Amino acid sequence: MEKCRLVFSGSGGQGVITAAIILAEAAVIYEHLTAVQSQSYGPEARGGATRTDVIISDSEIHFPKVTQPNVLVCLTQEAYNKFSPIIRPGGLLLTDSRYVKLQSKVDARQIQLPMYGSVMETIGKSIVFNICMLGTVIGLTRLVKPDSIMKILETRIPPNFLEINRKALDLGIELGEKFKD
Repeated sequence: MEKCRLVFSGSGGQGVITAAIILAEAAVIYEHLTAVQSQSYGPEARGGATRTDVIISDSEIHFPKVTQPNVLVCLTQEAYNKFSPIIRPGGLLLTDSRYVKLQSKVDARQIQLPMYGSVMETIGKSIVFNICMLGTVIGLTRLVKPDSIMKILETRIPPNFLEINRKALDLGIELGEKFKD
């Protein structure tokens, strides 16, 4: 596996950092890969700009910051405006159709999906939007197995929330697989 550099971006409260942590843990604990995760966010706890970097590799990682992601996820217009220029040429730029209006041309594959709308229509609880987004990334990239994500979720969330998280993950995977190469 070549190093995969990902940036998840959005606003505080959307769960992009949590999704990145879950992905990195799944890669390390259940896929026996090397991963690092770092994060930054605006001064506001909720609603401010949020960015989290994940690098997954089968070899040593020497620098934890992503400068040119292979995969960039933007869940808000602000995140898209700020981070779309950093996508690696030929990379994958994933946006949510409710919150992001595509404006710039980038040398990447741009996929805009109704992740939030699908969550609200199918599950009715926006709290699992981040897990749907994570599922979409998994469906598009197959970086880790869905079972690895679920095993991490089982250790991080209360049992009574597992089923809606499983539904959100499956929904995202299904969305992503429709647009996989």
